[in-house]
Amino acid sequence: MTSTLAPTTGRLRPSDLARVASVGMRTRKLRAGLSALGIAIGVAAIVAVLGLSSSSQAGLLAQIDSLGTNLLTVTNGQTMFGETAELPTQAPAMIARIGPVTQVQSTGTLGDVHAYRSPLIPDINTNSLSVRAATLDLPRTLGTGLAQGRYLNAATAQQPVAVLGATAAQRLGIARVHPGQRIWVADRWVYITGILRPSVLAPEIDTAVLIGFPAAQKYFDFDGHPSTIYVRSDTSQVDAVHAVLGATANPKDPSEVNVSQPSDALVARAAAQSAFNSLFLGLGAVALLVGAVGVANTMVISVLERRPEIGLRRALGATKGHIRIQFLAEAMLLSFLGGTVGVGVGTAATAIYASTKDWAVVVPTIAWAGGLAATVLIGAVAGLLPALRAARMSPTEALWTI
Repeated sequence: MTSTLAPTTGRLRPSDLARVASVGMRTRKLRAGLSALGIAIGVAAIVAVLGLSSSSQAGLLAQIDSLGTNLLTVTNGQTMFGETAELPTQAPAMIARIGPVTQVQSTGTLGDVHAYRSPLIPDINTNSLSVRAATLDLPRTLGTGLAQGRYLNAATAQQPVAVLGATAAQRLGIARVHPGQRIWVADRWVYITGILRPSVLAPEIDTAVLIGFPAAQKYFDFDGHPSTIYVRSDTSQVDAVHAVLGATANPKDPSEVNVSQPSDALVARAAAQSAFNSLFLGLGAVALLVGAVGVANTMVISVLERRPEIGLRRALGATKGHIRIQFLAEAMLLSFLGGTVGVGVGTAATAIYASTKDWAVVVPTIAWAGGLAATVLIGAVAGLLPALRAARMSPTEALWTI
């Protein structure tokens, strides 16, 4: 009695699967590279968008932490008739009596007083600069400092001497402070002693020309009423101080006082930046979709071109499952390689840009891990139909093309 032994078929070992899955890429390098390019562009866009957004937010939040969240500002609001209200001249002193308050500084805007590079500049060309009276410890309270020169002191605050905000100096064309440096304010020369660094928590100071309160009253008929009061308090008591500032600054009309916390605006700005991410992530998703179509197209053409290989493998004992997993693995490998390149490019772009801005380089795990996972899934979806088509091909039909 003769027995017939059926051929046994086993699963492909990982090493064998890797070898057969890379055949198409090794033999058609240019086509494989162009197909993977779409995937790489999409993943790079997603990683870069999420990385730059996270790095920007990390840098902004670190800046907020360094500047402190305990700065409050008191400004004059409006009367019930819609006119600009006035803060009492004694408001800073009254606020300083609040227990948790540690620093109080103020500025007062000089109405209809403008600064120019020289008296030859037309009055209409104000460059949107304001002239403000300022107290003597303002930079420390605002968390900024001097880029050049010196700030006002008890002596210079009495004289026609000014300190420029960072933007004001640029608009006036003053890059350096030297002896005798002066600008034209209202109808007189005012000497410059310093230039401030940019003020993150009080951007209105950047466009201001700051002079002392005594000088403002003596030379420019300033009435002495502050328009903005900057208050530092114990961090744990910020909310409590915020609640009483209005009534303390103007007990007669608390409703005419505006109280705000500048760090809240910065946090809101960080949140607003992330709102734009959806647009760029959508563009990245479109690029991934285009890349998926390219991979699918490559795999369909690969199946048609490699029918002799499929027929020969089937004739030598490969099952439909072997053929199916080979082409599916090839599509996934092609997409994964494109995703790996995209993650590298996106991370490098994030690192380069963040370093130019002095931000911490932050690439969220969801960006690179999610990008790689998405490419594997895209490869599986793009390669499924070509893999099923290759598996359904009979050995006889495939070998006809040899």
